[in-house]
Amino acid sequence: MSNQISRRAFLSASAAAPMAIAVASNSGARGKPVDPNPGKGCWVRWLDGAASPVAQGLTWGTPWPRGKQKETSVFALRTKNGLRALQSWPLAYWPDGSIKWTAHALAPTDDLGDGPFEVVAQRAPRPVAAISVKETATAIDVDTGAFTCRFARGGASVVTSITRGGVETLRDGKLVLLRQDRAGSTDDAQVSQQQFESAIDKVTVEQRGPARAVIKVEGKHASSGGRQWLPFTLRFYLYAGSEALRVLHTVIYDGDENQDFIRGIGLRFTSPQRAELHDRHVRFAGQGQGLFGEAVRGLTGLRRDPGKPARDAQVAGLAVPDIAPVARSLLQYIPAFGDWTLAQPNANGFTIRKRTAEGHAWLDSGHGERAGGLGYVGGPDGGVAFGIRNFWQSHPAQLDIRGAQGDAATVTLWVWAPDAQPMDLRFYHDGLGQDTYEKQYKGGLEITYEDYEPGFGTPMGVARTSELMLWILPATPSRQRFGQLAQALREPAVLSATPQTIVESGVFGHALSLPAQTPEPHAALEKQLDWMFDFYLAQQDQRSWYGFWNYGDVMHTYDFDRHEWRYDIGGFAWDNSELATDVWLWMHYLRTGRADAFRFAEAMTRHTGEVDVHHLGKFAPLGSRHNVQHWGCSAKQLRISTALNRRFYYFLTADERVGDLMREQNEAARTLRTVPPGRKLASAAGLEAVDPAGDHAYLGFGTDWGALASAWFTEWERTRDPEFRDRLIASMKTIGAQPRGFFTGSERFNLVTGAFDRAQDDRVSVSHLSAAFGLPEICAELIESFNVPEFERAWLQYCELYNATAEEQKAALGQELRGTNLQQGHARLTAFAAYRRKDAKLAERAWREFIDGRAGYGARQTFTAERIEAPAVLNPVDEGPGISTNASAQWGLAGIVCLAYTRELG
Repeated sequence: MSNQISRRAFLSASAAAPMAIAVASNSGARGKPVDPNPGKGCWVRWLDGAASPVAQGLTWGTPWPRGKQKETSVFALRTKNGLRALQSWPLAYWPDGSIKWTAHALAPTDDLGDGPFEVVAQRAPRPVAAISVKETATAIDVDTGAFTCRFARGGASVVTSITRGGVETLRDGKLVLLRQDRAGSTDDAQVSQQQFESAIDKVTVEQRGPARAVIKVEGKHASSGGRQWLPFTLRFYLYAGSEALRVLHTVIYDGDENQDFIRGIGLRFTSPQRAELHDRHVRFAGQGQGLFGEAVRGLTGLRRDPGKPARDAQVAGLAVPDIAPVARSLLQYIPAFGDWTLAQPNANGFTIRKRTAEGHAWLDSGHGERAGGLGYVGGPDGGVAFGIRNFWQSHPAQLDIRGAQGDAATVTLWVWAPDAQPMDLRFYHDGLGQDTYEKQYKGGLEITYEDYEPGFGTPMGVARTSELMLWILPATPSRQRFGQLAQALREPAVLSATPQTIVESGVFGHALSLPAQTPEPHAALEKQLDWMFDFYLAQQDQRSWYGFWNYGDVMHTYDFDRHEWRYDIGGFAWDNSELATDVWLWMHYLRTGRADAFRFAEAMTRHTGEVDVHHLGKFAPLGSRHNVQHWGCSAKQLRISTALNRRFYYFLTADERVGDLMREQNEAARTLRTVPPGRKLASAAGLEAVDPAGDHAYLGFGTDWGALASAWFTEWERTRDPEFRDRLIASMKTIGAQPRGFFTGSERFNLVTGAFDRAQDDRVSVSHLSAAFGLPEICAELIESFNVPEFERAWLQYCELYNATAEEQKAALGQELRGTNLQQGHARLTAFAAYRRKDAKLAERAWREFIDGRAGYGARQTFTAERIEAPAVLNPVDEGPGISTNASAQWGLAGIVCLAYTRELG
């Protein structure tokens, strides 16, 4: 059984859609076409194509063409029901000082409609609801209008209380951490265990309304014995009139992986319980619309009937009316179940269990495959819905309710479940034999593609960010409403700029076009681009690319003998952004608007920016090359931690955590003084040693400088700080001044001024990886932003010559280029040169390079989903012959870019 798409057949097929923008693109929210903008302007749309039944606070980014908007503008959202006032702030600026990106916050409203909506520079009527933030020396009070939340400035409890209508609904919100000193079971008498709680270091009000408030809390986990470790950052998001409290939870590992085994990480709070035991309700969301709903003291199934009205009310989550006397006099003999747990130990199975209290047996109460991750405890007088987004995808996860039969229930949202095995972050092997390190390194690289060096495969400084939600509710929600809340947790409402708005604004350069603009000779390529994304989307599920440390990443290389991705083979396992996978996925979303592409890329951005990067320790803030473990490779490099991979999500969503991650990269090159990226290469032998505390380091013009340029350019866009502009331009000028331009390859770099030394020889050095990690994308934006002619000449020379004939290379450089590879991916460089020079022949050459597919997917490549069945495999899977993620990412980027840059060149 196969589903086959032949490249040759595609390229010869007739177009399925005309070129006009007015025709819908071939993919959109949930696979539906994205309609064209209703008119001129900057338009946004619901990611999923329609409004959610749960009104939610919204924050998004809007792109603006150069020169269109000034900073002093006031913005509103134009809907079918009129203008809505927005809380707005600038995210980025164009070189002329006009606004490039704005961020907007909108309080929840039930009548926005299905859109699309236009963001306009107009003043709208002030909304009735506005958020209030009051600060004292010891606390911060935020009143949304629906509830009031008090944040402490110190101590263990981050959220000291939440009240609704003057009644306390939640108190003592704190982080909890369980640690043990070895990987054994907790039943092992030799295992020593410790409990830690949050210890607040710093609290910051990042935004204070009128529509949205953001509270940032930083600290560490502390034990009663005095140890403090595992730094955390919490961000709380509150919206005017909203019942919801969104929590972004980040932890950074700074322990000793050989003795600090984490058994549980979570957020815990206490919820007062005032209703009668039979009016206290427990809810858990299962898979899809599945719902588990019971009461602390059940009234159904009893020997003596309390009456149908009582039974129906309890099942519905309503206050129970009069109970029949025959049952009321016996209520005290019905066991009250105070403890409840929803546990998701893996991606394909969850269990629900309950018990009356500690010291008594658990009862199995429910099971299923993939839980929604939402729970509830409360009654007709109010309660709290609580959940973890991506619950089953980020397993092991767990929701606990304890003591619900008492005056207050304790609720814990475990992002690492204590019922699962302890977190084991130790390196996965003991070294590569008894040979010298040099032999181990060369041997490992040769046989398993693993770049091994003792002491480098450490998790020190890796991070993980989770998203949690609380709803402070006036009463137990109906079953239908609870299901809607669960869906809002799984897939929160998102407003996003339309593909047409993004493409026409030029905020990511001109490397994007709309599928509906694709000319007939290349129309079939659009189907291939969708096929490739769909293949990886299906692989994620079939291969279970899930888990706390794994969700969001994909695998690097396939093993066709085992019919399995090479999850256990050195440098062939997790991808870790190799060859710009993140950029490919975001480019695919930006032009199509597909909701599934957005969420796939969102998960990857969260993962690669946190887990694949060291945020503390001697390797910070560099990333780790592809490996069996995300931090396992000894190649610690800027090409993985690059800010370029985060820019898309940041500007689309205004996410503060991702903004922090990009800013973290501003001085990343300083770490290259002690961890040089090319230290193991023969070409590094002649390099002069640099002072580990000095102002110089050796940088390559490709993966190193491209990543640094992305960070500096982004910081300058965000802040207009002239220091980063000047350092960036100095680096551009000194690359342009090299004897061979980009072909000089690398030089000593001044970390303060941004200038490279000028090479003293006319060497020619080229690597196939230099332009494979986002260099073409950042260079295109730099050239369109700054007038540095020598830089543009050097870059266009590189773009033209990399895939040129040997004769053309000799004529320009005096020699043929050696060591080139990834020619198909480099077709996008040729296309950029064609675009800048308006050269139709270069455009034709770019398409020949793309279609020939050298070191990629060649002209005879068929895109195939071949079904592999048992007993060849454990579970049925789809296999793509010839598929590798390196090739897929570079092919996808080249196809998208060639379509855009050559569109007007015939």
